[in-house]
Amino acid sequence: MLKTLSCTALLVATFACSAAEPTPDQAPTLTVLSSGGIMGAIRNVAPAYEHTYGVKLNVLAAPSMGQTPQAIPNRLQRGEPADVVLMVGSALDKLVTDGKADKASRIDLGKSFIAMAVRKGEPKPAIGTMGELRQVLLDSPSVAYSDSASGVYLSKTLFPSMNLGEGFTHKAHMIPAEPVGKVVARGQAAIGFQQLSELKPVAGIDIVGLIPAEGQKMTMYSGAVVANSQHRAAAQALLDYMASAQADAAIEKSGLTPLPHTAH
Repeated sequence: MLKTLSCTALLVATFACSAAEPTPDQAPTLTVLSSGGIMGAIRNVAPAYEHTYGVKLNVLAAPSMGQTPQAIPNRLQRGEPADVVLMVGSALDKLVTDGKADKASRIDLGKSFIAMAVRKGEPKPAIGTMGELRQVLLDSPSVAYSDSASGVYLSKTLFPSMNLGEGFTHKAHMIPAEPVGKVVARGQAAIGFQQLSELKPVAGIDIVGLIPAEGQKMTMYSGAVVANSQHRAAAQALLDYMASAQADAAIEKSGLTPLPHTAH
């Protein structure tokens, strides 16, 4: 009798443990809205993360700001379902203020810096000093820059401070809703400026390098859980992983600079 009861108890315990383990069909799918500057990082992270944690990631391209319908603020304003946003930190702060993203979940993930690119095979001009960069801007027949954080800084702050003349404004163009590198690759602009992490994935261009430190502006990329996420715990776990040393290689490979980690 005792043996029978022991076997029964074992079967019940085994069933309970099996029921507690998520099956592939039960694995949550997280919808991640990612701006271009951190897209490479989440793409690099995704395969190992999905395999290790059994969470599927549905990563959608979405600019941090701007008037396009695909921009993260516009998607959330329409009520599109999402779990995690990865974007420019300053733009994320506004989403937090507006109640669209969870303040407690907000975390910085990597630093990005502005780089310049030319069409693949074209000569790479020297841009190591502000004087060299200014000459390149004056000599280039066409200049492209993004409509996100780096482009706003270039068009509103850096370029006006460089005394480039009226002719420059006619040949310099802000590119909405498309990677600047693609415009350069098609030959529609001789040179293009965007975050290094946004230029790296684009085929058909050569990256000349970062603009000089004196004219540089760092952009912090950050993440948060969307306020109406249906998978808040899993969404937070993804952000914690991206902010950990486990994701440093993927962050760096994407063109971002990982942040230091606090020792425990």
